[in-house]
Amino acid sequence: MKLKEIIEFLDEKIPKSLALESDEVGFKKDYDLNQDINEIKIYMDLLPEDDLTYENTLIITHHHPLFIPKTPTYTIHSNWDIIDGGANEALADILNLKVIDYFDDSTKIGRICKSNQTFIELKRTILDNFRNARIVNNLDDEKIIKNIGVISGFGLKNPEFIKLAKNKDLDILISGDLTQQTAILAKNLEITVIDLNHHESEVPGLYALKDTLSELNINMKVINKKPIEQLK
Repeated sequence: MKLKEIIEFLDEKIPKSLALESDEVGFKKDYDLNQDINEIKIYMDLLPEDDLTYENTLIITHHHPLFIPKTPTYTIHSNWDIIDGGANEALADILNLKVIDYFDDSTKIGRICKSNQTFIELKRTILDNFRNARIVNNLDDEKIIKNIGVISGFGLKNPEFIKLAKNKDLDILISGDLTQQTAILAKNLEITVIDLNHHESEVPGLYALKDTLSELNINMKVINKKPIEQLK
């Protein structure tokens, strides 16, 4: 399949126009759109060591590369976070949550989910899928959790999202990138937040992206390289 045909498919399924205004999506340089592509590699972050000038290969990244890749590299970022069926739904799915609304109505970032499980049941699901989750404002294990916010990636870095979760009367906000500032804010507002870390909270979205692109009928692989290793 020609690269041009793949890009046309991507922009139809996950339009660049959905991306936030300041976001870098698409290509960082011009590539030969008439070249044949028979393999797609999906990365969260592309490092120079990964850019091996693969022949007949398209690389798709979730975060834009910090260099100009030699291999054709196409970024799908906030448009994948925003679109229905994208990264946020993928996170909700792995947590067995039912999406009912957008979290941030103005940008359509994040989702509000319904639940009818106890906190200990939710914790078990989280720990089955995420190894290094952190929590602010622990809840009683038997408390019934009804309203949960999920934001793939960066949500707990933004103080306004912590405030919005409180204003929307959510029981819990789940995302990544918790900071000291937002942890203290959550403590003060008495809103429970669970940090899955940025990378891990977006991994379900990589596999959902692979499923979305399966219609292309091209050999495809998710390469989940973690940027930070655990100290042992």
